[in-house]
Amino acid sequence: MFSSAESVRESLALAGYLTDEVTATTVYLAAKLNKPVLMEGPPGSGKTELACAVSRAMKASMERLQCYQGIGEEKAIGKFDESLQRLWVEVVARGKKTDWKQLGAELHAQQFFVPGPLLRALQHPLPCVLLVDELDKVDSAFEAMLLELLSCWQLSIPKLGTIPATSIPLVFLTSNEERRIGDPLRRRSFYIRVEHPTPEREARIIEMRTPGSSTRFHRSMAGLAKALRGWSLEKPPSISEMVDLAKALEVLGKDEVTPEMRDILLPLLAKTESDRRKLLLRDGFACLIYDARQFSEEVS
Repeated sequence: MFSSAESVRESLALAGYLTDEVTATTVYLAAKLNKPVLMEGPPGSGKTELACAVSRAMKASMERLQCYQGIGEEKAIGKFDESLQRLWVEVVARGKKTDWKQLGAELHAQQFFVPGPLLRALQHPLPCVLLVDELDKVDSAFEAMLLELLSCWQLSIPKLGTIPATSIPLVFLTSNEERRIGDPLRRRSFYIRVEHPTPEREARIIEMRTPGSSTRFHRSMAGLAKALRGWSLEKPPSISEMVDLAKALEVLGKDEVTPEMRDILLPLLAKTESDRRKLLLRDGFACLIYDARQFSEEVS
């Protein structure tokens, strides 16, 4: 998988993700010790992308469970295919003799069970990456369901039985901190705090995505990102959104953002009506660009 913490950092860089020594070491230890990694931080700070980059670096498959309010075990673990079960009953019933007890056992075999991402992750022949994204959107009951998986690397499924892991996945749990994740899950995980990158690192990230642009351009994008996130916007830009903005400017043939470009760039910068109005305030956008230029000059 990975031979050292430094190999993790190098492999992630080749996969397009720049990280620090602490994060690389945590990922390395999690892979070696079969521990999940809990990542908390603001939306758009790179938590999900870290899991995706690890999957690319490992050249491994990734199973992703996108959490949402009201998600149930069927979505996460899987469920029996009732239509296939009914079809099998009809086929068997056509026979002269039917052993109903045996038929009941057959109907609850794994061949009639459609696995969800959690079960698929356990059944991969080789270790994969399992991403449980935005865990803070679910309740404590759903968290409790995860404890068996993360403690024993198995899943107990009604009528199907206990399914042990064929291989142990490298698990990443992400949270935007809408709700506090419970202590039992925290104790079983390594913890990484993920914040928006420094302007220096964001300039390097944008450089990786837009290699044809100048160093000055990359620094200006990083400065603009810092300025926007300091403006108390309802939806401050994520790293990926700043990359999209940089690519859009390349397409438009622009090498910097000026106050006169406000209206053109509003659809890219403002994600809510309140943010759009804030950027439309008189002299507001000009002040933002001034701050961005000041910040870009600090990027080494």
